[in-house]
Amino acid sequence: MQISWLLDGWECVIRGLRGGRYFVRPSLVLGLSSLLLTLWLGGAAMAQSGPLVLQRDGRVISLAPYAPNILRVTISTDRAAATSDPGYGFVGKPSATGWTHERDAEGDVFRSARMVVRVSPENPSKDKLPKPMPLDALNSQLRDIYFGGGGGHRQHNDSLVVSTAEGKTLLHMRSWIMSPERPEVAQLDSGKRGYRVAAVFDSRADEHYYGLGQQQKGWMDLRDHQIRCWHDYGAIGGEVVCVPFMVSTRGYGLVWDNPSKTTVDLGFNGQNVWSSEVGDRVSYFVIAGETSDEIYEGYRRLTGVSHMLPRAVYGYIQSKAIYPTQQQILDVAKEYREKKLPLDVVVVDFLNMTRQGEMDLDPRRWPDPAAMNRELHAMDVNTLLSVWPHFSQGTQFYDMLLDKGWLVHTRDGKPDSGGYKDVIGPNIDTTNPEAAKWFWEKIRDRYVNPYGFDYIWLDETEPDVDPAKDVFFIGSGTRFYNVYPLFHTASVYEGFRRDFGDSRRVMILARAAYLGAQRNGTVFWSSDIVSTWDMLKRSIPAGLNFTASGMPYWDTDIAGFFSPSLPADYHAEHKPLIDGSDVRGTIGNYEDYPELFVRWFEWGAFQPVMRAHGERNHNEVWSYGKQAEPILAKYLKLRYQLLPYTYSIAYRSYQTGAPYMRALFMDFPEDPKAANIPDEYMYGPAFLVAPVTEQGATHRPVYLPAGCDWYNYWTNERLHGGQTIVADAPIDTLPLFVKAGSIVPLGSEVQSAQQPQTIASVRVYSGADGKFTLFQDDGNTYQYEKSGGKLTNITWDDAAHQLKHEGAPAWSGTDRSVVTVVTK
Repeated sequence: MQISWLLDGWECVIRGLRGGRYFVRPSLVLGLSSLLLTLWLGGAAMAQSGPLVLQRDGRVISLAPYAPNILRVTISTDRAAATSDPGYGFVGKPSATGWTHERDAEGDVFRSARMVVRVSPENPSKDKLPKPMPLDALNSQLRDIYFGGGGGHRQHNDSLVVSTAEGKTLLHMRSWIMSPERPEVAQLDSGKRGYRVAAVFDSRADEHYYGLGQQQKGWMDLRDHQIRCWHDYGAIGGEVVCVPFMVSTRGYGLVWDNPSKTTVDLGFNGQNVWSSEVGDRVSYFVIAGETSDEIYEGYRRLTGVSHMLPRAVYGYIQSKAIYPTQQQILDVAKEYREKKLPLDVVVVDFLNMTRQGEMDLDPRRWPDPAAMNRELHAMDVNTLLSVWPHFSQGTQFYDMLLDKGWLVHTRDGKPDSGGYKDVIGPNIDTTNPEAAKWFWEKIRDRYVNPYGFDYIWLDETEPDVDPAKDVFFIGSGTRFYNVYPLFHTASVYEGFRRDFGDSRRVMILARAAYLGAQRNGTVFWSSDIVSTWDMLKRSIPAGLNFTASGMPYWDTDIAGFFSPSLPADYHAEHKPLIDGSDVRGTIGNYEDYPELFVRWFEWGAFQPVMRAHGERNHNEVWSYGKQAEPILAKYLKLRYQLLPYTYSIAYRSYQTGAPYMRALFMDFPEDPKAANIPDEYMYGPAFLVAPVTEQGATHRPVYLPAGCDWYNYWTNERLHGGQTIVADAPIDTLPLFVKAGSIVPLGSEVQSAQQPQTIASVRVYSGADGKFTLFQDDGNTYQYEKSGGKLTNITWDDAAHQLKHEGAPAWSGTDRSVVTVVTK
């Protein structure tokens, strides 16, 4: 039973009595009054069948459960806004099963088996309200002339506390604000009147925060930082991408339901302040979790799954900016095969067309794309094709798109090219479902069906033309600033699924994201970053926070995209560990670039997707000199050796929503030292990865988290956790450690992830009990969504020194011939 329903009904009765329209016996009125007061004040717990809606002197507070550990909080001065559905990106449905409501002298209590939510009373006593230190009356009167009232700014002291069932406070909202849009924002925000909305939460001194998309400033723990949560290609350090989902070490996740520019101030003056430029309500979700993975399961429930990618995508993707001809693509693939180096995908990058928006391939450079793809497929190599969203004036589709209003445009209807050259043109507005369908059908009919391209690279998905002054089909660019990547990637993903059903998996490469974009078969990359050691160092925490935002698939352009402008007398700070004198035609005077490429490539072997790209003459593993090539080949082969492991932990991400590139806070919540380490992480449950980011370094400190023992992957040396060691790191060695109790399946040597691969060995690292679920399937279809693929559950009993496995057979031969137990 909902209190809002009771109150609305009672108000109708009162209005009827006052208007003389109802004939009700006084005894009935008194009885109804008594019943309502009992329900409202008596404290009896009442089961909920839907949201709890509280009405308070022009304010409406809606509490909508989605699961016993998931609650949506929506607050507004407008009832319709407070009670309407969440915004874009959400697919979960409310469920009030197991929730009850009661009221006592301290306010309303909303409760499930996992969460207790207490909302302060409508008119709390003054001693319960926040207040500054005392100030004398005359001083207050003088100040009030200049600073008091006016401006429409009003802070509402509706306090809300979310606790666990055991009484641990997770989140405490102190107040919220709705104030008129700033004048310059209001001018851009077409449609109904909007507000600037904000909420203020407590920030405990021992609380740490992660996620919120991609920030490339070197931060791991986001505490004591201001996060500008909006897409910004030109941000210092590299592109900012907004995914307004944050995980706290207090045991909760917060999803902020507002797609306009949002600022998040974390930890300043003991508070967290979330504020958005445009909105008509404060709306957010709280997800409680005993583990970080349970929080990600909640995010998955709200915003959708991370589908399995084609198995080929977990191998190696070779790219550069750009391979301009069909012949160059074929030559690169053939050389990988001749050198017996693994490869699965080559990239046909931008500038493949005759004109921007023709959606063609320049026949002078691509005389027979279908034949090219047939030849590549025969080598077990797939293609990733770049398709931009721009349409320049004078191309064959421009007038039609203009007439239909399918181009992103300013308020006066003029297409917005963002100041770029006319040959680039405005973006297609894929927030319009008709335009989105057309865009996919052109990709299908002009690239996929006739030529056989496998995957699509959707670049410029911010969109790169700042939409603040523009109008989308769904509304103003100011109000919906961050959502374009969700719609744009969905246009291709949903088109693929609609036309090909379960027969082929989707892989989309995209430069920006938003809530829910992970369900579109999308890999996100760190954008066009600069090829420097500093950027390598900053990229690691950028990736860790991005995956902590509920987006498991992220990668970098290995060794950066843009070349720095080096002075003529440039020299490395230390003697380069790789001699690049034999590849000056590739590196110019960037003498330590081969070393940077090697270190970045070593790290790339342990990214969710491994992809080399960048503006260089040559960018293949043999391009950086005779000293570099064998090291690069070593890590490329290691990537493929670990495919059974990687593919299995990716399947776990599909099942749970939790990333497999994991910041240390996820797996070691009891170790305070693990809260803010920006350059180490777990790759799945087994591997601790510690990339080398200093030029000339041959050692680096590595913290081994407490609570377990660790093995050096290269030497099998066993080490105790809870200590910092100095790890040897010669140029051919990535510091890599394996957690005791880990089970690591290794595959046979293959040249492509599309080739049959057997389990060559299973390594068991003793010292703790362990378990691992090996996942195998066809690698290409969505059949796993129905059948679950082939699962082999492997367990290790450390006390008995015994390995067991059940389910699908995973290897031929005896266990003794396959299993190696590391005990050193």
